[in-house]
Amino acid sequence: MQLYMKDLILFGVQGCGKGTQGRILAERKGYKVFETGKELRALVAGGSELGKKIKDIIEAGNLVPDEVVIEIVAHFLENTEADQAIIFDGLPRKESQRVLFEEVVNKFARMPVGILIHIADEVSLKRLGDRHMSKSTGKIYPNKDAALAECDEEDVYQRTDDVPEAIKTRLETYHAETQPVIDWYTSEGRMFEFDGERTVEEVTAELLEKLV
Repeated sequence: MQLYMKDLILFGVQGCGKGTQGRILAERKGYKVFETGKELRALVAGGSELGKKIKDIIEAGNLVPDEVVIEIVAHFLENTEADQAIIFDGLPRKESQRVLFEEVVNKFARMPVGILIHIADEVSLKRLGDRHMSKSTGKIYPNKDAALAECDEEDVYQRTDDVPEAIKTRLETYHAETQPVIDWYTSEGRMFEFDGERTVEEVTAELLEKLV
């Protein structure tokens, strides 16, 4: 199976390594990465009309609704060259988003395919329970020792939601909301699966082999 260079949507439970693989593909294959949170923050900082709308929603303590998230996607696509391949990381996460997302990408003559990096829930629990991060760089490490090998102790922290009960809740949400999205792309012949329980290097090697 060869997956020719085109837009990608990264899927997988928390801890599967999709963010890491997205960054690697961006560096090595020239993809432009769409991350909802990053784009949202950039728009707020930029002070555009859309940015002001998002700021008002956030300051009111509300979640950004699907319709506004799709506006962010449209803004991103309007500012991206037509021949620039894109990785969508973290979107669409639920069926209502998927419907709106497909409408907007179709308007830009794009048809992204899904990349599912599969790991078992037990592996997700262990990876997230072990992982630590750098406050200064945001880099993720597989465990505290790996983080301390590169960072000062005061720079190393663990996310408050990387605890067993919180992780289980996130996994339940993923299976309830995101699995139907995965099923839809699979039924459309637009989903490709990779074994994420291997090393980062092994997953990267297969992705790079398939992306030609």
